[in-house]
Amino acid sequence: MDQKELKTSPKQRIFIGLIAIIMVGSIIASYAAIVLNGGMSSANSGEIDQAKIAEYEEAYNAKVSEFSAATAEDYNEFIAFKGEIKAYNENSANENGIQKRDLKKGSGEKLVEGDTNYLAYYVGWCADESIFDSSFDDNNNPQAFSKILDASLGMIEGWNLGVEGMRLGGIREITVPGELAYGDSMEICGGMNKPLKFIVMAVAKEDPLKTLASELDEAYMRLQYANYGIDYDEMMAGGEE
Repeated sequence: MDQKELKTSPKQRIFIGLIAIIMVGSIIASYAAIVLNGGMSSANSGEIDQAKIAEYEEAYNAKVSEFSAATAEDYNEFIAFKGEIKAYNENSANENGIQKRDLKKGSGEKLVEGDTNYLAYYVGWCADESIFDSSFDDNNNPQAFSKILDASLGMIEGWNLGVEGMRLGGIREITVPGELAYGDSMEICGGMNKPLKFIVMAVAKEDPLKTLASELDEAYMRLQYANYGIDYDEMMAGGEE
């Protein structure tokens, strides 16, 4: 997600634009790669290697398929609540502060203030019912999960407040007023200071899911770097020297 800082501590980051931050990170990494390699990127001065892209895309799609199969049980439980994605009143959402509604109580460890050691499946939507981001493979016609959120990457303040008190394995609807989401730092849902709603399923950050999520993220990063003409493996090896 776009990790812009809000009015809170630097540790509280914006969650929503996961793909956006990866793309921005790719640009930063490109610059870093050029510096590390004396002005030359690790992929022949940024030449786009279509063969590499095809290779990494195939590997990424295979990893998505593996992830989707491994998380099918969680998906089937989560998707049962897709009907809760409904339009809502922006003014009321902004005026009423953080709102929490447990759709399913979990039986695992309870999340307390500051907890980031968990993974989460999620769907986030705007007042008009449009989904702006999710763990689904397709926001309009989901069939499986294709990604999962690592909470240690940093969240918006409203997300952090919203998950407090829920237990791992549980599913919760969270309403976040605009000032605790993106505020006036960027546009989302058609403007500034827009409230957001989420359905979140928090799960333990344990193997095999932990490793699978990490491998999926790495496969995605490798593909995105290749699209910028950067060889991810060469860049990482160069950074270790």
